Amino acid sequence: QVQLVESGGGLVQAGGSLKLSCAASGRILSMNRMAWYRQAPGKQRELVADITSGGRINYADSVKGRFTISRDNAKNTVYLQMNTLKPEDTGVYYCSVIVQGINYWGQGTQVTVSS
Repeated sequence: QVQLVESGGGLVQAGGSLKLSCAASGRILSMNRMAWYRQAPGKQRELVADITSGGRINYADSVKGRFTISRDNAKNTVYLQMNTLKPEDTGVYYCSVIVQGINYWGQGTQVTVSS
């Protein structure tokens, strides 16, 4: 069993920054894709960014140039640096990690950007 613990969410003014972390623990032999998703009220969950074990990165068009995803394999952790935040970035952010072929989800962390 693998557990994911997210941290770093909060309330920030537009133009501000936040850094999210998601640490995986448990029986981890190999971690593949790591990703961040978000879900705004009344909307479907959407992919924000992902990074493969080989370091290939993909961003949603809405966050390109503002968000940076990274991973620390030694710490089994994925990060999301969010800069120049906008009110439309508000939502619950979830990390997703594939471990030994199984997709695990974090509990979610709230990000609120005030205008």
